Amino acid sequence: MNRSTRPAFGTVLFFSTAFGLAMYFAFAAVQGNFGLFRRAEILAEAQDLKQQLNQVQTDVARMENLTARLSDDYLDLDLLDEQTRKVLGMIRADEIVIR
Repeated sequence: MNRSTRPAFGTVLFFSTAFGLAMYFAFAAVQGNFGLFRRAEILAEAQDLKQQLNQVQTDVARMENLTARLSDDYLDLDLLDEQTRKVLGMIRADEIVIR
């Protein structure tokens, strides 16, 4: 019996195909649409969006406060005076304007 020490062609083909598939799935797990790098990007984006949400909520609370202070139920005369000066450009008789 003359047995060759070379592996059969089918065995080489099987292991090379298995290795190729393993490399493909490893690459997809790291670089793919649902991979590790994309997950890190999504987490960073979520953190940025949370900060933007907090800023918007702060702005909304400030605007609600100003709106409530100028409502019919409660009128803040200082705020009304400030807004009148800002929008209409009015000043009092005892004030001096420096430009």
